[in-house]
Amino acid sequence: MENSGFLMISTFLLLFATLLPHSSASTTRRFHFNVEWKKVTRLCHTKQLLTVNGQYPGPTVAVHEGDTVEIKVTNRIAHNTTIHWHGLRQYRTGWADGPAYITQCPIRSKQAYTYRFKVEDQRGTLLWHAHHSWQRASVYGAFIIYPRKPYPFPGSYNIQSEIPIILGEWWNGDVDQVEKNMIMTGNGANVSDAYTLNGLPGPLYPCSTKDTFTANVDPGRTYILRIINAALNSELFFAVSNHTLTVVEVDAVYTKPVDTQAIMIAPGQTTTLLLRTNQLPGGEFLIAATPYVTSVFPFNNSTTVGFIRYRGKTKPENTENTQRRRRLTAMSTAADLPKMLDTKFATRFSDNIKSLGSEEYPCKVPRKIDKRVITTISLNLQDCPQNQTCGGYAGKRYSASMNNISFVRPPVSILESYYKKQSKGVFSLDFPEKPPNRFDFTGVDPVSENMNTEFGTKLFEVEFGTRLEIVFQGTSFLNIENHPLHVHGHNFFVVGRGFGNFDPEKDPKRYNLVDPPERNTYAVPTGGWAAIRINADNPGVWFIHCHLEQHTSWGLAMGFIVKDGPLPSQTLLPPPHDLPKC
Repeated sequence: MENSGFLMISTFLLLFATLLPHSSASTTRRFHFNVEWKKVTRLCHTKQLLTVNGQYPGPTVAVHEGDTVEIKVTNRIAHNTTIHWHGLRQYRTGWADGPAYITQCPIRSKQAYTYRFKVEDQRGTLLWHAHHSWQRASVYGAFIIYPRKPYPFPGSYNIQSEIPIILGEWWNGDVDQVEKNMIMTGNGANVSDAYTLNGLPGPLYPCSTKDTFTANVDPGRTYILRIINAALNSELFFAVSNHTLTVVEVDAVYTKPVDTQAIMIAPGQTTTLLLRTNQLPGGEFLIAATPYVTSVFPFNNSTTVGFIRYRGKTKPENTENTQRRRRLTAMSTAADLPKMLDTKFATRFSDNIKSLGSEEYPCKVPRKIDKRVITTISLNLQDCPQNQTCGGYAGKRYSASMNNISFVRPPVSILESYYKKQSKGVFSLDFPEKPPNRFDFTGVDPVSENMNTEFGTKLFEVEFGTRLEIVFQGTSFLNIENHPLHVHGHNFFVVGRGFGNFDPEKDPKRYNLVDPPERNTYAVPTGGWAAIRINADNPGVWFIHCHLEQHTSWGLAMGFIVKDGPLPSQTLLPPPHDLPKC
């Protein structure tokens, strides 16, 4: 929420624990989002910031498992917009998924659209965000699904309340202009000026000691931390000093409990943690987030911090002294954060995450497959067009691709075109299901070898119920780098991952087909590959893309279609009456 001074949010947080406990009842929950400008000041810079309902971050959507949800979005700005409910399956309701020109035309200025969908067989922490241009830099919020049954967490009987923490990025300048300059020049985008915790940068940034996130806690309790990475272009490490964190859920799927000093969380991912308040009353401890870096491109080399404050008797202190003490504490005390280049930690943390796989919450990974698609994920250099000056390496333009296809969004909705059988000139179903050229994907010279990409709107299509495997193969063009890949409309199981090149003969023999993590977003390891399996049982058109926004803008995306099944309950519902027009 936009305000000044220390953010004392304990009352706000406690509401989450009491508003919607677990329940077997279901209902229709209605919300109204106004997309509008709000004057916001951070880092001594005041600007008009794009928000929902004037809030930064935006309002939390809290529902129960089994609820029907209706969210009316009214566009009060001069630009187009859409909202994506990240991680929601949208079973048969692809019209409500949100990515512009994939499942809908954008909501035009002064118009509205109501997203209608049911939350089925999902529970936990997700997020929502804008899905048009780079609007999600500030248009985002938490989406919390409360379960029908009590939490299966260890020690859950002692849970006091929950603390949502949304990690984000702040630009002093106009983010829209940052995107436009990148596209116009062919260069990389200007990096953000700060990272934020619930919209607040904290005392390590200029003029920001007063804009510090603080959560008040009671000693001897257990708190649920709902960590959401809404950053535009940054994977982040997160930790709380002097506290062990227990991972119990990722991307709204329960996991086997894992104790850790820190987590790595990619944009679009969520991680639910248990925090046991085992320190003395009156103590104050750092919450911190800093980037995990695998790229040679410029990045925001800074750290955002906030505080966990234990209730109890403390010596009275005026605001000025508190701010001074906190800044000194933040500068001199390191939270339990890994180093920014610590790929070993990121790999170990990722490998430790396993599905809960209990009788009540089974792991439904496909043990056999009907189809395998292998796709490279690459950054590329594109020859500069004649009579133009390009700002990328060697005077070229940066681009990105999957199987050497840079994805182009059409001027109309792919889903609507597919539904009306009007695909001509909009999209084609010839996405290559294996790399067009075989080579040492992760061993080529980053700058002396390169492929100009082909531009197009290419998808592939599968039958309803297909047990689908997709292997994402990284390349070393320009740079080996982590790529957080997000799949719309389906969760998936990460059955394998590794460094170097995927071997279709040897690597599947080492797959985890017992308790692989189930996610909607996964960071494909730097200089490596990841294999995911999907039960393709959700009819519609679904986007797959890198959740580093810069890479998506360059074309690191694709899509796939799941055909209708034979039963009426396995078919895409008709489009709603208020679906926006292009």
